[in-house]
Amino acid sequence: MKAGQLFIRPLVRRLRPYVPGEQPKIQGLIKLNTNENPYPPSPKVLAAIKAAVDGRLRLYPDPTAQPLRIKLAKFHWCKHENIIIGNGSDELLAMATRAFVELRRGAVQYFTPSYSLYPVLADIHGARKRPMPLHADFGLPSVAELKRAKQWDFRAALTFVTTPNAPSGRGYSTTQLEDLCRAQKGVVVLDEAYVDFARENAVKLALNYPHVLVARTFSKAYSLCFQRVGYFVGHPELIAALDKIRDSYNVNGLGQIAAVATLDDLSYYRGNFRKIIETRERLSRLLGELGFQLFPSQTNFILTRPPKFSAKDWLRKLREQKILVRWFDAPGLRDFLRLSIGTPAEAWVLVQATKRILT
Repeated sequence: MKAGQLFIRPLVRRLRPYVPGEQPKIQGLIKLNTNENPYPPSPKVLAAIKAAVDGRLRLYPDPTAQPLRIKLAKFHWCKHENIIIGNGSDELLAMATRAFVELRRGAVQYFTPSYSLYPVLADIHGARKRPMPLHADFGLPSVAELKRAKQWDFRAALTFVTTPNAPSGRGYSTTQLEDLCRAQKGVVVLDEAYVDFARENAVKLALNYPHVLVARTFSKAYSLCFQRVGYFVGHPELIAALDKIRDSYNVNGLGQIAAVATLDDLSYYRGNFRKIIETRERLSRLLGELGFQLFPSQTNFILTRPPKFSAKDWLRKLREQKILVRWFDAPGLRDFLRLSIGTPAEAWVLVQATKRILT
């Protein structure tokens, strides 16, 4: 063992960290690998951020992000006590693990394939992992099916459900999710990072059931990845528990200002949602005509099994065409590529590159 390793906890030495999508260092690449919004923030949001770049930068931000919580409470028809703000929704997922899962004895449960951060959070906490396979079409097992499954635990301390699912893009109905939530005895987090591109949302479940939280982010739909702002909606007692372990100033001031301004200009973003959905449907049709197997998506990306070459080869061939996409070296996903939805122009470049590769 190397000398430095002696000072590191065995649990940390064994950890396999979450691997984010590649951030390119080469100019001119079309970036379709991290599900970022291809459209910029609203001009009003940019103006609000620029106006805040003044003497306030020397001050600490609002520790509870109260103006943003009040604004979100109005947006979701609830009270500000139902809202907690995080440094992206990822921080809140980690906080939920710390707040609700007993060290070494508690279990973190999730469906697979899904967001690959969940098992990492369980490992960091030293919790037991309980993955449950989705159907072959990435559909959610019914409660009846889960009752027959030995690996599923209705008393698990914490259950994560990505809805719509990532990386498949598959949407789940609120009825399905409610059936699952009613059956679970522990806390359920419905991770709705992509819900603005879907047909349904489950916020009402977080407001109707005391053990359900809904996670949202300003990154994917609202073009604020750079600012890292997310939030939970849920019962005030769960929110208060999370607040006890929150870092004092966990959300930067410019991010809070940007998120408030975003909620004041929702018509701009809803127009972008429509454009992304239209591009998604058009790109899906064109790729389908070229022999790609596609899964119906309710997100700002599509999952596809490409023809002729392996998915890993397609990753390389598209990169040679200056297009970045995502390939997962993980069970159940190695045959697929995940393609973020860019602008119509970027989608056209992707289709033309695909045609060149196939000829």
